[in-house]
Amino acid sequence: MKTYSQIIFNSFRELLHFLKSTNFSKAILIAIAVTVPILLSIRWGHIEIGLALCFGAFWSSPSDVSGNFRHKKYGILFSAGLVMLVSFIGGYLKFETWLLIPVLGLLTFAIAFISVYGFRASLISFSGLLALVLSFAHESKDLEIYEYALLIGAGGLWYLLLAVLWYRINPKAQTEELFWETYRLTAEFLETRGKLVGPKKDRLELQSQLYEIQSKLIEHHETLREILLLSRKSSGRSSYQAKRLLIFVELIDMLETAIANPVNYDKMDALFGDHPEFIESFQNLIFEMADQLRIIAEVGTDQSKFPKNSKMGQCFEKVEREIANFRKETGTEDYEGFLMLQNLLQYLEKQFEKLKKIKWLLGNPDLGSVDLVDQTSAKRFIVAQDYDPKLLLSNFSFRSTIFRHSLRLSVTVMIGYALGNFFDFQNPYWILLTIIVIMRPSYGLTKSRTKDRIIGTLLGGAIATGFVFLIQNPYVFGALGVVSLVIAFSMVQKNYRAGATFITLTVVFVYAIIRPDIITVIQYRVLDTLIGAGLSFVAMLWILPAWGFMEIREQIENSVKANKEFLAQIARYYEQKGKVTTTYKVSRKEAFVETSNLSSAFQRMAQEPVSKQKNLDKIYELVVLNHTFLSSLASFSTYIQNNPTTEASLKFKNFISEIDKNLEQVLLALAGSNYDQAPLDLHSDQFSKEQLPTFVPKNIELSFKVDEKLDRQLQEAHLVTEQLHWLFSLSGKMLRLVSKIEFE
Repeated sequence: MKTYSQIIFNSFRELLHFLKSTNFSKAILIAIAVTVPILLSIRWGHIEIGLALCFGAFWSSPSDVSGNFRHKKYGILFSAGLVMLVSFIGGYLKFETWLLIPVLGLLTFAIAFISVYGFRASLISFSGLLALVLSFAHESKDLEIYEYALLIGAGGLWYLLLAVLWYRINPKAQTEELFWETYRLTAEFLETRGKLVGPKKDRLELQSQLYEIQSKLIEHHETLREILLLSRKSSGRSSYQAKRLLIFVELIDMLETAIANPVNYDKMDALFGDHPEFIESFQNLIFEMADQLRIIAEVGTDQSKFPKNSKMGQCFEKVEREIANFRKETGTEDYEGFLMLQNLLQYLEKQFEKLKKIKWLLGNPDLGSVDLVDQTSAKRFIVAQDYDPKLLLSNFSFRSTIFRHSLRLSVTVMIGYALGNFFDFQNPYWILLTIIVIMRPSYGLTKSRTKDRIIGTLLGGAIATGFVFLIQNPYVFGALGVVSLVIAFSMVQKNYRAGATFITLTVVFVYAIIRPDIITVIQYRVLDTLIGAGLSFVAMLWILPAWGFMEIREQIENSVKANKEFLAQIARYYEQKGKVTTTYKVSRKEAFVETSNLSSAFQRMAQEPVSKQKNLDKIYELVVLNHTFLSSLASFSTYIQNNPTTEASLKFKNFISEIDKNLEQVLLALAGSNYDQAPLDLHSDQFSKEQLPTFVPKNIELSFKVDEKLDRQLQEAHLVTEQLHWLFSLSGKMLRLVSKIEFE
């Protein structure tokens, strides 16, 4: 009974989150934007005007996505302008089929090619493609072409007005939802790391999950960074924004601190094999921390519901006692094991401090004594989109993924339109609409959307058929159409299959009002979707395919460059000491972002046909090495920032120079240039042994009451020597591996 009640409670909680989500509120806005003009036009007898305003609002809505509100407004405005222009041009596309097909292809390519200007530009491009395709679906009889186009633009402005009004009413909704998702993802990340501590887990699968969660987290961080930093720039300082920005900094630090404290699982397994009690103790500590983050996500700013720190304190006390007993029992025999446990405990203590800081900030404290984020320095963390027209020219090449996608899309649209006209389908534009909605630059996403679109359309068609037989009332069809529309656009981003199901229901209910032969409409809807989905999938295989191995080299190169720059900044800071510079922090952020991009690129490659997964095992190994290299860099970075360090020795500088040289050789190998492999093959091991000794504290006399200063010195020696050896080894392995991979 308790299980069922828990399921009901969780389902109800998820429903509440869904109803409070920005996806649901956006769906409500779209429903208002498209239904109000229709209802008013029916009331006053100007249905053509209502339809034009409805189409304009609907086509401009895709640009309404999470991000800085100023960018969102400009996105909707540009969408309105583009759909107005496309509708004007589409009104004159009354050519013969043989001439219309190439014109359609040319327009499709031109509109799709706008996507070279980034994500928001791709949404504007999608709006233009919708307007182009649906210009075949409706021909105004009472309005001139220019009047119809102007009303389309006015419909876009109408949607913009609604979006602005909603933002003024609830300006914090988007930010709070993103924080809610970031809390949960951070909790999931920590929990997955906790599961990895257990020796009987499938580590490869868990590691893959960890990379995926990390990529999602960094995407959320980028969106939050844009919202919080650019809104501060435009609207000035506010208490809410300042506190959320500080919380955001703590969440970033939690991720980077976790990555900066990698676990040597082989050594940990050996240690925990003899002392299994540590597994449960550390996992309880990690899982409790993850649970507290989830609770914070649920309760928001309600301090009375915040999880108490006392439970975490008890977990820490238990682990500290066990570590003290371990040290007392083993003495000097396993001092390295003691240091591993001590470092893991210190890592978790740092995470707990960040968790407590988040709770404190959510409790609306007085920020008078808190150092706020410097706005001028913060601007450097935002990567401005380049809108130079030269970007179009530089991407006008078969090497550009967007160019290949635009050309592939335009050819597929021409084939789809030709088939629709040749076989005289009832609504050939449905084929084109399916192609535009499904086809994406990557094979994996196109494949998944194809499958989801087909299943969703079949489900929606079956459900709609049942409704049509049971209900004959047009007013009920209208109400069901609006409800289906809201649900469809609420779910299309989170669950495309469910979204496709309700989109089909919406279309069928709308047609049920104006067409008596609704069963025929359903049949053609399903048939057109199958044809459009089939064409999209075949096109991804045969028309200028852009396989993952074509872009993975560039992603590896970008990640190695970012890691190389981060290494240079770490070395410079270690030599100069002092305050951490903004350049240092930006290089760290870029290294994390590029490593996440590389993981995402590999995931796309892994979803492609086996015959196209060239060198997959080696590339996966290279991705893991690169990720491990960043983890080691982050660990080294964290240590030298939080601990006093001695003057950089000549040996340290030589070691950094050799690591940098290896990375430079990796970049040369990726670029296809000649490189000198001698350092790796001839003296890499000898160099490593000469420059820094291996940390083996066997000859150190230790007792239970070891001097704290000596402890710190031993920890420093252990970390610095281990990290430098490890970085040098990783860079060498990367070079050897890259030399064996044939990139095409």
